[in-house]
Amino acid sequence: MEWEMVIGLEIHAQLATKTKIFSPASTAFGAEPNTQACAIDLGMPGVLPVLNKQAVRMATKFGLAIDAGVARTSVFARKNYFYPDLPKGYQISQFELPIVGVGELEIDLEDGSTKMIGVTRAHLEEDAGKSLHEDYHGMSGIDLNRAGTPLLEIVSEPDIRSAAEAIAYAKKIHSLVQYLEICDGNMQEGSFRMDVNISLRPFGQEEFGTRAEIKNLNSFRFMEKAIAFEFERQMDILEEGGKVVQETRLFDVDEGETRSMRSKEEANDYRYFPDPDLLPVVLDDAYIEAVRKELPELPNEKKHRFITHLGLSGYDASALTSSRELAAYFEAVAEVAGDNKQAANWVMGELSAALNKEGTALADSPVTAAMLGGMIQRITDNTISGKIAKQVFEAMWNGEGDADTVIDKRGLKQITDTGAIEAMIDEVIAANPAQAEQFRAGKEQLLGFFVGQVMKVSKGQANPGQVNQILRDKLK
Repeated sequence: MEWEMVIGLEIHAQLATKTKIFSPASTAFGAEPNTQACAIDLGMPGVLPVLNKQAVRMATKFGLAIDAGVARTSVFARKNYFYPDLPKGYQISQFELPIVGVGELEIDLEDGSTKMIGVTRAHLEEDAGKSLHEDYHGMSGIDLNRAGTPLLEIVSEPDIRSAAEAIAYAKKIHSLVQYLEICDGNMQEGSFRMDVNISLRPFGQEEFGTRAEIKNLNSFRFMEKAIAFEFERQMDILEEGGKVVQETRLFDVDEGETRSMRSKEEANDYRYFPDPDLLPVVLDDAYIEAVRKELPELPNEKKHRFITHLGLSGYDASALTSSRELAAYFEAVAEVAGDNKQAANWVMGELSAALNKEGTALADSPVTAAMLGGMIQRITDNTISGKIAKQVFEAMWNGEGDADTVIDKRGLKQITDTGAIEAMIDEVIAANPAQAEQFRAGKEQLLGFFVGQVMKVSKGQANPGQVNQILRDKLK
């Protein structure tokens, strides 16, 4: 039987506020355990939560960015459950009246097509603490620094049908929250985490199957592996006549498999009720319009501009707008270079390869946008060839200075003097008379041989276009 996978994602984006959602405690990462959890975060008697206005503003920004309805009135509720890293015995979240309603997001697929994925809702909530197991033999440690950190939980519709679509959607959300500057997207520090709900059904069936939820994935690669394993696990159960159990599972990175964590709770298991310590959040039209004016150029808008105004292909535009930082770097290169396509090629090619090879962040690149744009200028004005430019780029990467400095220091200026090129060509033809006769007899593929020989004589510095033209004339 052919099985169709149905996926929905719940993404937790940690909002980039300096203090927690209901207290003045710091949200800075890396502090000593339990040094950033104040009395409010711990739910001590007599304390009252006070809502962080910046968290509301950031959630509103997200809602506007996905064309969702931003609620004029939203309500915080208590989600009741007991776990060692939840000091109050409940989590303050939003249930029936979230701040962001139904929206949608367009994703780019590998075949160049696009697909709209529905967003059910996005709501504000506080994070729990963290249980630590590795360093405590037979025990667990609790770090409550993260308790009370503001989260925006973004819930998709079950519109996703493959791991590739799930990753494309998650990456689009990851990019968007960084464009909006509401989340730093740091997955290693837990600022962006994904829960994946997966079920299977026979192709053509309308009814959904029983879902399992894989919690707390902090890597796109791990998410892909977890989905692949879970698909096979559920398929094996169904094809053997069994039933998939609704449960929460964890992904074991070392073993590459999902493992049962607990039975999956329904909403009524949490006994939601409005938090009596927090008033409803009421937003008026003036507030929402003021936030709308703060929105930057969003990824899809930027992609469209790159295609229509800068003449880039859809593929190039998608790749270059995948992050706000990369798009800004490219635009700075293109402005200096005066050649959008060349700028795109070098940013996506040599620069990206060097960054990946060295494990360097774009912000720490030794080749600045101005340096790369200046080097491309030297290609377009024929000072250097594209081949020599690779040597120049490598030298710039290694700290030898900008393009002009490297070209002068290494003597890499392209030879464009027609007389000098003719002399080299005459030398090569004289040294290879048999090949010259074969070319004249119709074996034109030998032109490449002669070009290679001339470039060898010129140490790669002769202008390739001129070499080709003069060679043809002389050989004929």
